[in-house]
Amino acid sequence: MTQTNSLSEAWVAEPMGRVAAPIREQVIAALRQAILDFQLKPGQRLVERELIEQLGVSRTTIREALRELASEGLVTVVPQRGAMVSAPSLDEAMDLYEIRAALESLVVKHFVERASDDEVRALAATVEELAQVSETTDDVRAILAAKDKFYGVLIPGARSAALQQLIDGIRARVQMLRATSLSNPGRPVEVVAELRAVAEAIARRDADSASELCAAHVRKAAMTALHALQETDADE
Repeated sequence: MTQTNSLSEAWVAEPMGRVAAPIREQVIAALRQAILDFQLKPGQRLVERELIEQLGVSRTTIREALRELASEGLVTVVPQRGAMVSAPSLDEAMDLYEIRAALESLVVKHFVERASDDEVRALAATVEELAQVSETTDDVRAILAAKDKFYGVLIPGARSAALQQLIDGIRARVQMLRATSLSNPGRPVEVVAELRAVAEAIARRDADSASELCAAHVRKAAMTALHALQETDADE
């Protein structure tokens, strides 16, 4: 992914409003979304002066927002260099995927046990929507958005606020790696097949099989993303 060091070239944002959420929360939400949408890419420097000018808020607000995003793992603060969008190392990425596999397997088990029949059908429908999107575009952001609809049904259907919080944090931190995995030729088609198998096991209310298939899906995504990350490290 091509990267620019200029924040204004990478991301065009409107000044924060004075209504709805508090200003600090608006700034955090705007920066978080820009990172997750790849407007601000891994390694992009987040210069306080530029953020202040672009968002029209105080230095204190920017620093508070960056601290919050650093606690979420989306921003890294480097001494003498300032803040930048986090770019996970190979070791960190491996750990994140291991955690993700364990958490998502547990979510699937809870979904099988707690979701309604309507939610099970809705989950299967998101897989077919992902299949349609994958057949009509190679835009990774569009494919990611379609895949997120699967999780948009799966996670609430598991009826676990604690798991949802943990999963949301992990998925945000591996967003760049998820995009890298889906950029691999043929990977979106494999993803559809893997998630379809998960949805079919869930429809049978087979918690063990669905959980194992979900873990296998995450491990396959990890293999693809980590291979790309290893190649990037080798080129540097």
